[in-house]
Amino acid sequence: MIQMLIKSLGETCYMVFLSAALATLCGMPLGVILTVTREGHILENKGINRVLGAVVNATRSTPFIILMVAIIPLTRIIVGSSIGTTAAIVPLTISATPFIARIIESSLLEVDPGVIEAAESMGASPIQIIWKVLLPESMHAIVLGVTLAIISLIGSSAMAGALGGGGLGDLAIRYGYQRFQADTMAATVVILIALVQLVQSVGNYISAKLNKTKMQ
Repeated sequence: MIQMLIKSLGETCYMVFLSAALATLCGMPLGVILTVTREGHILENKGINRVLGAVVNATRSTPFIILMVAIIPLTRIIVGSSIGTTAAIVPLTISATPFIARIIESSLLEVDPGVIEAAESMGASPIQIIWKVLLPESMHAIVLGVTLAIISLIGSSAMAGALGGGGLGDLAIRYGYQRFQADTMAATVVILIALVQLVQSVGNYISAKLNKTKMQ
């Protein structure tokens, strides 16, 4: 059982952290665009903001299980299969991207408008304001938000296991539930709780460091 738990933990970490990295790469520009195109912001564009916001909201409102089944053809095109740990990364990434985009938008909106106005008065371009003002000022909040997204992905990866995605969820379903092995079920739950605690602790530590550096 220990060998199975180690293997399943490795699969879960592979799914969660790779999909989190990909979702952050996709969600970061989406979040920035959603922020700067808002009314009264540095690149106001109501049309782009409304369309992009509608797409993000539609994706966020789709339950993960339904999304995972709905995009099976896309998953097959991208990775060549709809079953397995690598295949699960596709729906996990698509599910987490709009969530991270909204997190980043919320974090960027917390930046003091006075700081943005000061940068504009010194002749900074919109790109310079984004890279040198908005992102550095909000990075500690972004880290906390991405940490929350990673924890959400841990839960989603467990659901992916129910549909052949592998990982701890798959182990809990196949052995803990279908074969009535209560010890296996309990072990997977304990490992998932420990993983969530570890991720949250690391995220809090990095965010605190970034916030302290910003204040200095």
